[in-house]
Amino acid sequence: MIIRERKNWWRMLFIWQGSVLPKIMPRLIILAIFSIIIYLFHGSLFSYKVTLNPTAFTLIGVALAIFLGFCNTAAYDRYWEGRKLWGALVNDTRSFIRQVMTYVKDHPNEGIHTQDAVNLTIAYTYALNHQLRNTDAMPEMKRLLTDTYCNQLEQIRFKPVLLLKYLGDWVNAAEKKGKIDTITKMGIDQNLDKLSEIVGGCERIANTPIPFPYHVLLHRTVYIYCFLLPFGLVDTIGWMTPIMVTFIGYTFMALDAIVDEIAEPFGTEPNDLALNSLCETVEYSLREMAGLEVAELTKKEKKYALN
Repeated sequence: MIIRERKNWWRMLFIWQGSVLPKIMPRLIILAIFSIIIYLFHGSLFSYKVTLNPTAFTLIGVALAIFLGFCNTAAYDRYWEGRKLWGALVNDTRSFIRQVMTYVKDHPNEGIHTQDAVNLTIAYTYALNHQLRNTDAMPEMKRLLTDTYCNQLEQIRFKPVLLLKYLGDWVNAAEKKGKIDTITKMGIDQNLDKLSEIVGGCERIANTPIPFPYHVLLHRTVYIYCFLLPFGLVDTIGWMTPIMVTFIGYTFMALDAIVDEIAEPFGTEPNDLALNSLCETVEYSLREMAGLEVAELTKKEKKYALN
């Protein structure tokens, strides 16, 4: 996820990293070359003069802008809901460990270790990150959990759900051994329910994309519009046609690319959510709350980018 200060308006004109320009640059070059050819041949195609009225492009452009706005809003809603779910995850994991550290004390002789709850909670956060990004969670699991847990998780597809079960078992064991009462257990269990809802919410976003026909219609309309535009402008603005067509094409193609990018907020593209940094935030804060040694974590946050 790219985070930049927007104080210098001049530099904003030339920013490359984090913009969608690198992704659409080849298409813009093709559009610019095509526009130059149309200008040189005065709007003729195979000796046939293609006559298009600029008024038609105005009407289509307005409709296209409205449709782009709709798709952009739908994509950003998915992005923002994903961010709210991960914000709730940070809060709920902290609340859970606060309750554990407040109401449950270490009893090593009876197998009650608060550090186990801390490690399981941190592992849950990393497991959800890896599940959403379809990456291997086992290196993180082996770093945080015992071999017994890791062996059980090895072949499990939905690791965050099983880790919540382990946390529930841990709370239940503490209650059975008389370390917490039933009312306190119910209060702690509410945070586990919230963490379970977060998993379901993230899976809903990841597994229910924007309907494919929207993407097809938007994509086709944008590119047909852009490649017909030179024919409508060449007789009006002459040599400025390639410049204006490329600029208008950049606007529409960039919005199309932005919709594709933020509609899947859990990916690894520059403007997707900073899940790695959020996981590190959870690990760092939970270890501090539990009074555990805070290892030097891998620094995912750089000057201008978070992954």
